[in-house]
Amino acid sequence: MFTQIELLRMAGELAENAAARQNAISRNIANANTPGYKAVGVTPFSESYRESDDFAMRRSLPGHISDIPDPTDMAPRPRKTPGAESPNGNTVSLEAEMVRATDAKHQNDMAVSVYRSASNILRITLGVAK
Repeated sequence: MFTQIELLRMAGELAENAAARQNAISRNIANANTPGYKAVGVTPFSESYRESDDFAMRRSLPGHISDIPDPTDMAPRPRKTPGAESPNGNTVSLEAEMVRATDAKHQNDMAVSVYRSASNILRITLGVAK
């Protein structure tokens, strides 16, 4: 039932993206002192959601049309502009990671708020008390 409501589907994807971003951020922070480590990131939700247009070209099989990126792929990838590299080759900035972590938390909070509001509306509609 909830998968048919576009807003709830979008909130679910938002929460998944926030979790993937938080995972990449925690990996970066854990490797902040690892020589040669390159900071990784996940495609922002706004870009991945824009790419998931119903009319966009999609891959139906893994080897089919290899030039098209999968917008739902949330695997961490090295950042294109990772920032300044330290003398040991590490590209993690703890300050930047903290900002990204706060942004990911806000993203997750927004998804949870949408779910909570939808749940309250359904309870009211069904006449079930809170």
